[in-house]
Amino acid sequence: MTDGRRRIYFGWIVLAAVVFVMLGGSGIRAVFGVFIKPIEAEFGWSRAQLSGAAALSLFVLGAVGPLVGWLADVWGPRRVLLLATAVLGTGTVLASFVGHLWQMYASAGVLMAAGAGGLGIATTSTIAARWFVARRGLILGILGGAMSAGQMLVVPLAMALISLYGWRASFLWLGVGLLLLALPVIALFVRNDPADKGLKPYGAGAIVGRAAAAAATVHERRVPIAEAMGVPSFWLLALTFFVCGYSSNGLVLTHLVPHAAEHGFSEMHAAQALGLMGAMNIVGTVASGWICDRFGRKGPLAIYYGLRGVSLVFLPYVWNVPSLDVFAAIFGLNYISTVPPTTTLIANIFGRLSVGTLAGWIFFSHQVGSAIGAWAGGAIFDATGSYAWAFLSAAVLAFVASGLSLLIKEEPLSANPTRRPIPTTATAPA
Repeated sequence: MTDGRRRIYFGWIVLAAVVFVMLGGSGIRAVFGVFIKPIEAEFGWSRAQLSGAAALSLFVLGAVGPLVGWLADVWGPRRVLLLATAVLGTGTVLASFVGHLWQMYASAGVLMAAGAGGLGIATTSTIAARWFVARRGLILGILGGAMSAGQMLVVPLAMALISLYGWRASFLWLGVGLLLLALPVIALFVRNDPADKGLKPYGAGAIVGRAAAAAATVHERRVPIAEAMGVPSFWLLALTFFVCGYSSNGLVLTHLVPHAAEHGFSEMHAAQALGLMGAMNIVGTVASGWICDRFGRKGPLAIYYGLRGVSLVFLPYVWNVPSLDVFAAIFGLNYISTVPPTTTLIANIFGRLSVGTLAGWIFFSHQVGSAIGAWAGGAIFDATGSYAWAFLSAAVLAFVASGLSLLIKEEPLSANPTRRPIPTTATAPA
């Protein structure tokens, strides 16, 4: 501030740029479901074959998370965002030229997923960590909301492009648009660290001293994955998050549009339902964090899975557009609401220094569930001619996850596990 006027802290500009890129990246990642029927009509590929591409995509999306997080630490998030955007845009453009099934797997299943994974929270959370000390929770909430909002914006856009110009042109323009808009934004406005602009992290002067003093009074350690795997709560968190992926990204996100079309809804109505679901994701995620802060974590997590099971039982019986929208709203409220209690439980049980590593592995279990759910939905449809059994399987798993959530013991691991003293006979009574 050299001219008497308060200048905008550059970190907010960085945040706005990252949110813009995440809107496009997460939205493009979510559009594959609206392409299934037109691609199926052109090539005659089975629903299971196309679902396999979706399953591979979901698996790759989770598998790249630990790698891109590590690269963001080593290279800085700016380079990772540039590379990931280039990969996602290139994969989307290449998807418009596919003529064989393996090409769909390579473009949509690998390249698009790897690029979207690089634009995910594993990379962008480093922006919050490096640029902000104060309001870091708010920043992470904004980044999470951007992932949901992208689905709400891009899915209807993709559907409109398909109806006007066909699925190939839709893939092409989405990919070209991402490359032309996102790459310059990252290059111009994203920087790795406040020091790159001669700045300090936002709020550092007022907070760092108190935080450091508080940290000095608490002995913490990093819990390795091998040790965490010996704790039952780790597996309960991984299993419940597996169900979250199976029932949300895997089954509903991939198959809601073709399921709605099979029940007489227009694909635009189905795409609008996905957009509504994305909007409710934002509300549900913010509300979930507020609820967990005030009422604990296990109870709300169990309720979320229970409500998800009820909504999935209801889905095969939607009969008109309002009922489809009701499902989208209810399911959207707990679509991502499982994330705040799950990540908070990881922190409370294993310590804040272990959240990144352990959350990465638990998120990987989420994506394994997503991949299996995407594949199973197509396979069950091909075998039965309906998605009813697929949605019922997800409902049953959601009810199981609700019960498993209540079994999680929110007890922190001891920073220094006590050793049981070796018995001696020196003082033993005669």
